[in-house]
Amino acid sequence: MTEKTEKHEKAEAKKEGKPESDRQPKAVKPESKQEKERVKQLIEEKMDKIRKQDLGEKKEKQEKQPKVKPLPASVFVTGKRKRAIARAYFSPGKGMIKVNSIPIELVMPDMFRLKMMEPLMLMGDEWKKFDAKITVNGGGPAGQADAVRQAIARALSELLGPETRKAFLAYDRNLIVYDSRRTEPHKPPHSSWGPRRYKQRSKR
Repeated sequence: MTEKTEKHEKAEAKKEGKPESDRQPKAVKPESKQEKERVKQLIEEKMDKIRKQDLGEKKEKQEKQPKVKPLPASVFVTGKRKRAIARAYFSPGKGMIKVNSIPIELVMPDMFRLKMMEPLMLMGDEWKKFDAKITVNGGGPAGQADAVRQAIARALSELLGPETRKAFLAYDRNLIVYDSRRTEPHKPPHSSWGPRRYKQRSKR
């Protein structure tokens, strides 16, 4: 009945030409307590979903970010070349580096000393924060120089971070990576001739 009366009133108002503002407003039914509680529950559920999504996104971002390891204060490393093995222990200090109890500045001959100091020269003055004790055994003087050079480079790459490692690899890969090259063995019965020299032929 109410719907019919409302429609009848609207039709009469249109006929009389009254504006919609002059018409009587509809009676709004007051919401019950149950409906209010239901609306609150829906709002709370939506808010919980939004919070969970935000937390999930934050966790994903934290997981994606690589974990940065703290740089060590002291390091023990090894370097190898042919049959030579160098063992180096680096610790905080004033830049004193000894090879078999001899300061690296006094190692002779000059060619091998410069080869050992190559990674130190690449890093500037950053290596002067550390002291090093290096022992070398086996091989000859050239192999020992290469082994010491590799041990120093590996230690500095661990102490100063990944950027130093990249710099060493860009300069010379063998500062970090082991060099497995060897001389080819000489063949008997004329081993003094060399590994690949063929037997002399006679045409007459």
